[in-house]
Amino acid sequence: MNKIVMTFAAALLATGAGAESWDMPTPYGDAVFHTANISEFATDVAAATDGALEITVHSAGSLFPHGEIKNAVRSRQVPIGEFFLSTLSNEDAAFGLDSQPFLATSYEDAARLWAAQKPVITELLAEQNLMPLFSVPWPAQGLYTNGEIATVGDLSGLKFRAYNAALESFAAKAGAAPTQVEAADIPQAFATGLVEAMITSPSTGASSKAWDFVTHYTPINAWVPKNIVVVNKQMFDALDADTQAAVLEAAAAAEARGWEMSAAEAADKTAVMAENGMIIVEPSADLVAGLQAIGAEMLAELEADASDGAKAIIAEFSK
Repeated sequence: MNKIVMTFAAALLATGAGAESWDMPTPYGDAVFHTANISEFATDVAAATDGALEITVHSAGSLFPHGEIKNAVRSRQVPIGEFFLSTLSNEDAAFGLDSQPFLATSYEDAARLWAAQKPVITELLAEQNLMPLFSVPWPAQGLYTNGEIATVGDLSGLKFRAYNAALESFAAKAGAAPTQVEAADIPQAFATGLVEAMITSPSTGASSKAWDFVTHYTPINAWVPKNIVVVNKQMFDALDADTQAAVLEAAAAAEARGWEMSAAEAADKTAVMAENGMIIVEPSADLVAGLQAIGAEMLAELEADASDGAKAIIAEFSK
């Protein structure tokens, strides 16, 4: 009887019936470069494992809303998922340092920051039975206004779109009036006068057709925020060694490819805005100095209450 069962099991594996299938929720649509990169990651995993592990990508929040993806992976409702890293900053400041204004303002700085963040974040996630696979940045955040902004003083009094606590604090320190507005509501907010300026990526600028409501884009590179892909550690550990190695290799390739895609996205979407009539203005030295001063003040405030892990990241990045 045992021999029959073993033969049947071997036959199942030979026909692929024993293949593992993972559902993967992501927050963004198929046209977003993050999703395209993850789809390629899934393809790479299937190819490298000869179909032993198949990952089905559920984009645009179709399986779980963005805010629920991390906990869905943690609770093993799904084995793997993607989310915006700094959404976890309320758990520990270490998660939100890539969205700290004017800390890391270039891809090179962002890569150094991620190198400093990764060991701390890996340890924090391990406490929740999660493991990071790879992280990919959005393009650096730029300034959208009607008219050129030459100094921080020019922001004074402007109604400023905010989408998190750090941006609210930044706007207030710049003398602007922060107002919470979601990305989908940006055009209407400008049209109704609810907001007059914003900081966001060229991706959001192009997708919201910013040229319909503002005239100038200044690439101040305020910060370079990242998305992260995590896997449930228990479910990853259940994979055989060869499949684990294949996943890690595909993840490393996805991270490298994603950073290149992000840089290309920044250039492409800035060009789209210029083609549609927006004036692209390089930030003046006075504006950069004023923005960096605000960033330094905010960082000092964060460090005063930050965890030891967050402080260690800042110290490592500042070397």
